[in-house]
Amino acid sequence: MRGGSRTVGRAARKRRRKRGRAVHAASLSHQPQYVRLMRFLHQRGFTSTLLQPALFSDTGRGLQTLQTIKPGELVISLPESCLLTTSTVLSSYLGQFIKSWKPRLSPLLALCVFLVCERQRGEASDWFPYIDVLPSSYTCPAYFSDVVIDVLPPVVRRRALEQREAVREMHSSNQGFFRTLQPVLSQPTEDVLTYEALRWAWCSVNTRSVFMSRPSNSFLSGPDSYALAPFLDLLNHRPDVQVDAGFNEQTKRYEIRSVCGTLRYEQAFINYGSHDNQRLLLEYGFVAMNNPHSVVYVEPDLLCDVLRGDKSLDQKMKFLKENNFLQNLTVSSEGPSWRLMVALRLLSLPQTLYRLWRAALLGQVVGEKTEARSNQTARTLCQQLLKDTQTALDKISHLLARCGQPIREQLEVVRALRWEERWILESCLTALKDSVHPDDEMLEQ
Repeated sequence: MRGGSRTVGRAARKRRRKRGRAVHAASLSHQPQYVRLMRFLHQRGFTSTLLQPALFSDTGRGLQTLQTIKPGELVISLPESCLLTTSTVLSSYLGQFIKSWKPRLSPLLALCVFLVCERQRGEASDWFPYIDVLPSSYTCPAYFSDVVIDVLPPVVRRRALEQREAVREMHSSNQGFFRTLQPVLSQPTEDVLTYEALRWAWCSVNTRSVFMSRPSNSFLSGPDSYALAPFLDLLNHRPDVQVDAGFNEQTKRYEIRSVCGTLRYEQAFINYGSHDNQRLLLEYGFVAMNNPHSVVYVEPDLLCDVLRGDKSLDQKMKFLKENNFLQNLTVSSEGPSWRLMVALRLLSLPQTLYRLWRAALLGQVVGEKTEARSNQTARTLCQQLLKDTQTALDKISHLLARCGQPIREQLEVVRALRWEERWILESCLTALKDSVHPDDEMLEQ
C-alpha cells in the first residue's frame, strides 16, 4: 500500500506518454532495511517466495513477482503475529496507561501513539525493522502547506482543511494523556509526542493499514478495524486489478489472493476500491494513472454562479436540496453524470412549469427546449471549471519554479490531479458537443 507517493503522482500525469513504454524494476531485497524487515517477519512465521521489494520506473517502490502468479493463487499470507493492531498496543508497555485512562482513547489514537513511541526508541524497538521502511513524510493533505491547499479543487480543499484540523485536534485534545506516558519515555513528552510526530503516525495508519474488524473491548472507544501489515503494505493500488483480500479466521492470517494472476517479474498490485483520484489523494496521498473512476465535482455554488440570472433559482435550489440532489454532481470524460443532468433539467425549467419539477427529478426528459438549455448549461459549467483548472495549473507551475522540497513533492501530486481534471473536462466538452443536434443549437438561441 502506498502513502506518500511522489512517483505515483508523477506517473499519473505522464499516463499518455508512458503507454507502451517498458517498465524497469530494480530489486530492493538486498538493501539492509529490507533484509532486516524480512528477517523480522521470518521470525514471526512469514516467508515470501513469490514477491520481493523493488523500485519501479513508473510507480516507485512496490512488490515484484519472482514467478508467475496464477488466477486464484495466494499472493501473500501474513500471520497475525506480523500484524500491528490495538492488541499489540494493549499488550505493550503502553497498555497499562491506555487501560487506566478516561475518557477512552480511539483505536486510531492508540496506534498512532504506539508508532510515535516506538520510532523514538529507535533500534531498541521490536518493531524497528518495520518502522524503518515507513515513509518519513507523506503527500496527504495533512502535510500540505497553505500554498498547496490553495491550488486544490474546491471539494478537495474543503476536505483537506478538515483533515488537517482533525490531526491538530487529536494532538491538542490529548495532551493530558500524553503527559502520563513520561515514565516510559527517555525524553520529555512534549519533545516526543509533537504535532509533527503524531501527523506522521496518523498518515502512516490511515494510508497503509488494511481493514480488519476486531471485537470491541472495554479499554478503547469506537470501531476497531485498523491493522498495519508489514511487507503487504508495499503493494500499490491499480484500479483495474482484482484481488480477494481479508483476514482468514481459520488460518489466522491476512491473505491476498489474485483473481486474474500476474506474470513473472511484473509488479503485483492490489485494489483499494472504486475510488476516484480526489479520494485517493485525500486518503492515500497519490493519484492513479488511467483511473476509470475519476470525475470532476460540480459544487452548488458554481451552479448558482452560472445561473444567477434566474429569478426562481433560490426556489429551485431549495427543492433540489430537499430532495438530496445537490450532492455528488459530477462530470466524467464521457459526459455529465445522470444526477447532474437531472439537476440541470430542473434548473432549466421556467417557474411557470413547476408541475414538471417532480418529473424532471425522476429523470424524465421534459421538453426539447429544456434539454437544449440543460446541455448548454453543462457546457458552460465545464468551460468555467476548465478555466479554473488552468488557472490553478498556471499557479502550480509558478510555485514549482521557486519552491523546494517538500512543497515541490506536494505540488507535483496536486498537479497530477489537476492535469487529470483538465483532460476529463476537455473530453466531457467534446462529448457534449457531439451530442448536440443542429436543431438543438437553434433552440438554444
